[in-house]
Amino acid sequence: MQILLRSARIVDPQSPFDGQVTDLLLENGLIRQIGENLTASENIRVIEHENLHVSPGWVDLRVAGKDPGFEHKEDLDSVCVVAAAGGFTDIALLPNTLPAVDNKSTLGYIRRMTEGHPVTVYPIAAITKGAKGEDFTDMIDLHHAGAVAFSDGDHPLQNADLLVKTLQYLKPFNGLLMNRPEEKMLTRFGQMHEGVQSTLLGLKGLPALAEELIVDRDLRLLDYALGKDPVSAPVLHFSTISSARSVELIRRAKAQGLPVSCDVAVHQLVFDDSALATFDTNLKVDPPFRSKADVQALWYGLADGTIDTIVSDHNPQDDESKNIEFDLADFGITGLETLFGALVSHNQGLSLGQIVHKLSVRPRQILRLLPVTIDQGQAATLTIFNPERSWTFAQTLSKSKNSPFLGKTLTGAVLGIINKGQFVQNAGI
Repeated sequence: MQILLRSARIVDPQSPFDGQVTDLLLENGLIRQIGENLTASENIRVIEHENLHVSPGWVDLRVAGKDPGFEHKEDLDSVCVVAAAGGFTDIALLPNTLPAVDNKSTLGYIRRMTEGHPVTVYPIAAITKGAKGEDFTDMIDLHHAGAVAFSDGDHPLQNADLLVKTLQYLKPFNGLLMNRPEEKMLTRFGQMHEGVQSTLLGLKGLPALAEELIVDRDLRLLDYALGKDPVSAPVLHFSTISSARSVELIRRAKAQGLPVSCDVAVHQLVFDDSALATFDTNLKVDPPFRSKADVQALWYGLADGTIDTIVSDHNPQDDESKNIEFDLADFGITGLETLFGALVSHNQGLSLGQIVHKLSVRPRQILRLLPVTIDQGQAATLTIFNPERSWTFAQTLSKSKNSPFLGKTLTGAVLGIINKGQFVQNAGI
């Protein structure tokens, strides 16, 4: 299949064509030619849009696929469709399914079921059986079967000994441990960020201290587990950090040379805890929206490189889980389709190049994936978008509807993706 992108502005900090407005000729999954006024053959597909931008395909490090076990909320087909609509050519799936991704059989099921999709799916395998924080899985076997990282996903590792032994176990094959930092005994029955707003609303709080204690603990354990051995790639990755203190702890650890990385969920950059005054269960997330000062610190962390990537934390929930009293509702937001629009609409100083770096370049480095760049002869793994176009998120492609952005107008539109020789156009734009 041949595709011609007409007058596209290339946004790729690693490309010699970065910043240029030019044509791109794609053939059989490769970028054959880059230049002005390229000739189109008779059977070629030509893509032309106003203010067309193209970047290396985006990668989301934190997606709940829900399949197997919870297919009524999302399945592997629908999550790939939603990811493509959001501009993602690659997604990493959490292991919290039923059964959990704790064996080669379940991991193989995910790989087989997503093989033909234009979106590349990377399973994250569980550290412990059933992601219950008790007995280890066979991580070496899971690594050889295609696990891109190891995490108990929605279940933060509470046992310090398990974390140290996991770091030591992963070291020989350069594996990555991903942990969502939360001391669960401090957050039992919590509903939202602990502060003035939770007091006013009469809801039990989730203190930022619960996150910060585990960040501090894990960083100290990382230093202990590695000893003095130099490591280039991140070994420990913190998922969805949300507090100013967490940002500062990770900033100091990086300055000391510890191999650590982290991400932030896009909705943490958009909302603070005051948004929950309406008791909208679509805004109930874990970690919760924190104070305005915390939100500002997250933006600073993105700007100075402390926070490596931005994730959707896509967590579909059905009506029975959300259309109930706030304290009974499940946590979670669907975020794949709206990540770019929400980010651009609320952007606090990030350049387009920085955004692409955090959505494409850095997540690939963290997951040890091959780099993708826009150059002649390279693989055509691309996201096509218009950063200035306004659009209304009128309808979701997800099987679940728990998005606070439904009906909202956003700036920054994804036009489609190209991956594995396939072009997927975003019909919602």
